[in-house]
Amino acid sequence: MLISINFDPILGKLSVAEFNKEKFIDSLSNIQGVSDKFTASTFANLHIFLSLPSTNQTLWQLIDSGNPSSIVIASQQTAGRGQWGRNWQSTVGGLYMSIAIAKQCESTIAPNISISQTPQLTLSSAWGIASSLRDYGVPVQVKWPNDLILEQKKLGGILTETRIHKKKISQAVIGVGINWANSLPDTGINLQSYYGKQSKSEIFSLEMLAAIVFHGLDSGIKQLLESGIESILPSYQQLLINIGQQVVVENRIGKIVGVTTNGELRVKFNQDSASPLTQPQISSSEIFLKPGTISLGYGQPFPGSQE
Repeated sequence: MLISINFDPILGKLSVAEFNKEKFIDSLSNIQGVSDKFTASTFANLHIFLSLPSTNQTLWQLIDSGNPSSIVIASQQTAGRGQWGRNWQSTVGGLYMSIAIAKQCESTIAPNISISQTPQLTLSSAWGIASSLRDYGVPVQVKWPNDLILEQKKLGGILTETRIHKKKISQAVIGVGINWANSLPDTGINLQSYYGKQSKSEIFSLEMLAAIVFHGLDSGIKQLLESGIESILPSYQQLLINIGQQVVVENRIGKIVGVTTNGELRVKFNQDSASPLTQPQISSSEIFLKPGTISLGYGQPFPGSQE
């Protein structure tokens, strides 16, 4: 593994890089459909660190210093965050990457993405990354709203942060964490342990994984901006592991049936599931839940999974 010490003039401090930048760019250039121009642009905007509190936090600093298209990768995070503000375990051996999303010469990412549609960025990113990994033989699924699942365990997650201008998204940072060879809680899985049970592997290094994930995220966002969420949603829902999962909302039993174009979870109730404690706002047969309003957990097997 290449180890180098570089002075970052923007952040004004020394950074120690264990991640092989050239190997990452070489892996990216070998992905079908990736242009030389895209590869060169990526190389110019890539910032690599041994350890950071948070790749998202560092990327915002770079953006504020005049680098709107930067990419940050760290070998570990000491204060990574996930959904619900939880600490994200980010030990050495994992992939921790943040990517800035902006549409050049425009005041917003896209005219049709409002504040309420922010979850579309996470949904599109999850779909793009999962699809890319599946192209390399890893049967990844998605768990609403921001997790990547492999063999019913968490392989990775996504954290989207935005800035707003005139009720539109003016800037976004999308952070991704993928388990490669890092230590994990019982609910997690890394690719090295997964490959240990397979006859072959198609992803050979952390740098190659980073290239695949970066290309997948970029493809997902481009699909969103060019064709809209409607072009992604059917494929996303085919990968959604929560379809058919039972949930309890205000003492009423429902079943997850899909996701709306705004990234809300669709829950359908049985007609006989009403209770005396049922609130008026969920008296309809189907409701939509915004991200952050319900935790689906990992305590039970997902629908269609095998013990």
